[in-house]
Amino acid sequence: MPSSIPAAGVTARGWGWRHSGRKAWAVSDLDVRIEPGERVLLLGASGAGKSTLVHALAGVLGGEEEGEQRGELLIDGRRPEDSRGRVGFVMQDPDSQVILARVGDDVAFGCENLGVPREEIWTRVAESLDAVGLRVPLNHPTEQLSGGQKQRLALAGVLAMHPGLLLLDEPTANLDPDGVVEVREAVARVLDRTHATRVVIEQRVEGWRSRVDRVIILAPGGGVLADGVPDAVLGTQGASLAASGVWVPEFPPTPPIRTTAPTSERLLATEGLSIARSGSRVLQSSIDLSLAAGEALAVTGPNGAGKSTLGLTLAGLLAPAAGRVTAAPRLANRIGSHPIRWKSRDLLTRIGTVFQDPEHQFLASTVRDELAIGPRALRLVQPEIDARVDELLIRLRLETLAAANPFTLSGGEKRRLSVATVLATRPRVMVLDEPTFGQDSRTWQELVALLAGLLDEGCSIVAITHDAELVSALATTTLRFDSRTEVTA
Repeated sequence: MPSSIPAAGVTARGWGWRHSGRKAWAVSDLDVRIEPGERVLLLGASGAGKSTLVHALAGVLGGEEEGEQRGELLIDGRRPEDSRGRVGFVMQDPDSQVILARVGDDVAFGCENLGVPREEIWTRVAESLDAVGLRVPLNHPTEQLSGGQKQRLALAGVLAMHPGLLLLDEPTANLDPDGVVEVREAVARVLDRTHATRVVIEQRVEGWRSRVDRVIILAPGGGVLADGVPDAVLGTQGASLAASGVWVPEFPPTPPIRTTAPTSERLLATEGLSIARSGSRVLQSSIDLSLAAGEALAVTGPNGAGKSTLGLTLAGLLAPAAGRVTAAPRLANRIGSHPIRWKSRDLLTRIGTVFQDPEHQFLASTVRDELAIGPRALRLVQPEIDARVDELLIRLRLETLAAANPFTLSGGEKRRLSVATVLATRPRVMVLDEPTFGQDSRTWQELVALLAGLLDEGCSIVAITHDAELVSALATTTLRFDSRTEVTA
């Protein structure tokens, strides 16, 4: 990586943005200066506007039809829209940045658009893939990458463009623990050599605390809540920041206390199960599980090992490669014991699924309507639908967003909405893929307490997760995938 790229500076003067159709401003009255070469950790409660700010800096918020802007936001004295090639942006959702069918071509895409000489492009591609630890052939299909691998691919594509300002929106959220360390170190190595300015959003502070010069914390109501050297800001204001939702290591959230233990009532089981996502390549085999009422099964392990594939198979959305998934008579209730054969309406009250990407399950134009889809499919009366929707809006801190378009929510808000859409139909079994992604410490605590309450009521949960705190708080059984399958209770 070259070291001659000039770092970019950022200036905001009274800047704000309001999404079209919203009453509240996502960001308002922001006055801040980021000097060239600074390493900034951008924090704030879920919905404080962190992603909105970095989207604006990347020049991808859209025009007047997408929302209203006030004040100034500049990169080296120019509008972000006029700073082509100066900014590299890794978004929360890596799928949205995968463009081409092969890994090498995808990493090269940005360089080609910038007019980088062809003979230089492939040197950059190789360097960037090595830097982020994505060691697959250049012709490897991008559709066969896991979510975490796609995140590394997106980072490699950005690094290959040699930006002066690197924006990272929760770049390690979908990575296994080894991948988190690897990507953080890769980013640090690249920036040490290029001296580019970096702004990174992460909910969890500890992993980036020693790798930044400065912490900027956005206030939910507008402006800046705190700004300064990491240890000074977190040391003097740690308690108040934690109360606002910032993940401060010295003030962790309080996990819920389960009031009942799992029962002997079996709801779902597998026998000799093999799972495969595409084609005939089996990811895991000989999986024998039994899920009881009140039980929380945590599925952990490295990216690409088959965790999400197992979730889809248990949920009746993907056929087993071998073996079978069977529902107990109490759950099946005369519709047959094999979930893969159930109709979507049969699944609604039996097995609910939260996908890894929340946007893959959004269908309506408002949050309220999104929550009402499942209850309407069950043909509930309108007062019951309204009662369920209102309860979930309040419990998951979405009540002020009831009229908002789901696709304009922050990453954490989208995740809570996706979980709420499943809860709205009250299934006995829930398969949740990264249910705590994007949550601040307050919403994490509230969401986990809600799930604990459902377990105490006799529901079962399968949580596919890299969140060690979630595993510690809820899991009664852990299934870890790696070179071999290992189950512990």
